[in-house]
Amino acid sequence: MRDLSNLTRFSTFAAVVALSVLSLLAAAIWSAWFLLPFAIFFALSLLGLVDIRQPHHSILRNYPVLGHMRFLFEGIRPEIRQYLIESDQDEEPFSRDARSLVYQRAKGQEDARPFGTRMRVYDGGYSWVTHSVQPKHIENTDFRITIGNSACKQPYNASIYNISAMSFGSLSANAISALNRGAAAGGFAHDTGEGGISRYHREGGGDLIYEIGSGYFGCRKDDGSFSPEKFAEQAARDQVKMIELKLSQGAKPGHGGMLPAAKITPEIAEARGVPMGKDCISPASHSAFSTPVEMMEFLGELRRLSGGKPVGFKLCIGHQREFMCMVKAMLKTGIVPDFIVVDGTEGGTGAAPLEFANHVGMPMVEGLTFVHNTLRGAGIRNRVKIGAAGKIVSAFDIARALALGADWCNSARGFMFAVGCIQAQACHTNHCPVGVATQDPLRARALDPVHKSVRVARFHRETMIALGEMTGAAGLSQPCEFLPHHLMMRQSDRSMVQGNHAYPYLPEGFLVDPDAADHMGYKERWSRANAESFQPPETAAV
Repeated sequence: MRDLSNLTRFSTFAAVVALSVLSLLAAAIWSAWFLLPFAIFFALSLLGLVDIRQPHHSILRNYPVLGHMRFLFEGIRPEIRQYLIESDQDEEPFSRDARSLVYQRAKGQEDARPFGTRMRVYDGGYSWVTHSVQPKHIENTDFRITIGNSACKQPYNASIYNISAMSFGSLSANAISALNRGAAAGGFAHDTGEGGISRYHREGGGDLIYEIGSGYFGCRKDDGSFSPEKFAEQAARDQVKMIELKLSQGAKPGHGGMLPAAKITPEIAEARGVPMGKDCISPASHSAFSTPVEMMEFLGELRRLSGGKPVGFKLCIGHQREFMCMVKAMLKTGIVPDFIVVDGTEGGTGAAPLEFANHVGMPMVEGLTFVHNTLRGAGIRNRVKIGAAGKIVSAFDIARALALGADWCNSARGFMFAVGCIQAQACHTNHCPVGVATQDPLRARALDPVHKSVRVARFHRETMIALGEMTGAAGLSQPCEFLPHHLMMRQSDRSMVQGNHAYPYLPEGFLVDPDAADHMGYKERWSRANAESFQPPETAAV
């Protein structure tokens, strides 16, 4: 099947080569007039050879000659854009605009647009940052935060914008290499995803956030359970800066996964610590703990085994009471994670069941606000840094997340665009046309990791510059100064609401103060949360 698809990709190139040969024979046998089509087909054949060898465009490397049709359509895009915007058959506006923005920044092209916004500013859901009549100029846009509370021995000075979790196996070796090299060049972090630390993560030299999922890949025993010894070996690497326990992900929260044996290469088996010829299972839940207290104790063990590196967890909020169970366990055990990453259900770059992608899990804005206010209510917000993920591509996306309580942001989608993803939605087929989400070596070779790493670093740098300009326009000195009142939102009835009214910061410590008033039903849920069990009381609301 793979061989057939490879033949299809090169069929146009093969056809023009064959036609050039036939035209030359016809000119020699019948008429010199056949030299004209020979010249055309020979020129196209040379073009195809150039396409295969050039490192800049993955489409052309995988689809020589034929791939130029894509660039032809891109060239006439401004003339047909208005029609596309109005067409019901057009792709999701966010995806189109975000991908265009990333491509321009990654390629170093001007991203300013004439004739104002294309957003429907009169529609519900439109939001914006308020600006000041006394804007500031921010020279240094290398915005960073320190992650690690008092129990952390090796705090990490992180960029406020990093690469979100994408595993080797889901992405190709060249894509992982390009991302990590770009992270090293740009001074930001690369989350490994739950697929473990591959040789391509190590070769790039970029800072790593080692994600541990329910399969414990890279730190598992033969039976699939957690191996403290193997984890300690992995966590001891200088490249590993933080440890992230994955509870759930935005694309398919509460859903496990399986990598079929047929797709497991020797390199994937090496990174994950799994055998060849056997399906690789990611269970829906962890086997190392089953209660909130056990979870905190496990995090404490990860911190000890890693030599005191920052330890935290990632989740998409589901039952709100369950997260409160975790927070109560933090208070009970005294083990407080250094960070929590809130993944929104709108996030996720790979294949997921449609129902899960659309209707399971809490969106990032609501999830982030809930986590932020629960930690504030428990009186430990100052000890836990919060990361946010879920369609965070532009400077505005980052500013909004910071205003609503995040300390930093992660992006998978944006950095996939930077390495050349065109959203062909073929991630699950192994036939990615640009070599990003495939383990087919012939398709993956289309992605040149050295060239694409430059785009990754450039996209990060240009986005930080844009964030600095937006921060200055708001009259602020640092992005961390964004607060809810810097946001305005248009509601469905076309009225405006200020961010601190829609998503207010709740009082510090109100959940643990018996005399404090309830806010938005938080205390009612808090009263039903139990540090000893995730199971609800019979009458509990989620």
